[in-house]
Amino acid sequence: MPAGAPRLRCLLWRPRARGAAVLAALVVGGLASAGDAQTITAADYADPTTRYDHGILGDAVEWGTLVLTLSNGTRRRLVLPESRVFEDVAPRLADLDLDGAPEVIAVETDIARGARLSVYDETGLVAATPHIGQTHRWLAPVGAADLDGDGRVEIAYVDRPHLARVLRVWRFEDGALREIAAADGLTNHRIGDPAIAGGLRDCGAGPEMITLDAGWARVMASRLAGGTIETAEVAEAAALQDVLDCKR
Repeated sequence: MPAGAPRLRCLLWRPRARGAAVLAALVVGGLASAGDAQTITAADYADPTTRYDHGILGDAVEWGTLVLTLSNGTRRRLVLPESRVFEDVAPRLADLDLDGAPEVIAVETDIARGARLSVYDETGLVAATPHIGQTHRWLAPVGAADLDGDGRVEIAYVDRPHLARVLRVWRFEDGALREIAAADGLTNHRIGDPAIAGGLRDCGAGPEMITLDAGWARVMASRLAGGTIETAEVAEAAALQDVLDCKR
């Protein structure tokens, strides 16, 4: 792996519906028959590539393959076409349909059309948001949970955190993603930073989406309620970790 690729980490989200895979799927370490009901236990990116020159996360290296580890010990490699990369810090595990088995959430970028949020299971692609629409446009995930307590899981991300700065919430239902709410003036990433800031917290009153204001001066807490996003200032930006830890 190139020395300039520090971002391969495993992230687990708290919190499945299948679609046609757009990838070439290879099973490594054993073949699983169609009747096997295997679940994903881990996910990683592989095959570092420099075919996309965006470098928004601080280096020129992105990823060409998603590697899924299944509960029977096999590994499945989902290989993107040359026109796409995973432009991301790490794949995230989240049980989106609340069946006890996780899906994988990833930031997948088309070199000409920009980023989209994609959901995969052990068979391949399940659902995705539209691509942003042009090259060198990106999104940064916030988290996935039942954000409004209605028994359905939502996924939140910041659309173009350096330009548009729009917090968007999509609901995962019946194997599809549908945008249900948005709020302007929020961000969770600075150009060149290898990490995405903020995330979800639940301090006893339900989940909140933690981001920062557009000027990176204040920590903002947002809630989904009645199909709208309600946002309030919580603390100064330096106290971000305390906010996530429910200390502020």
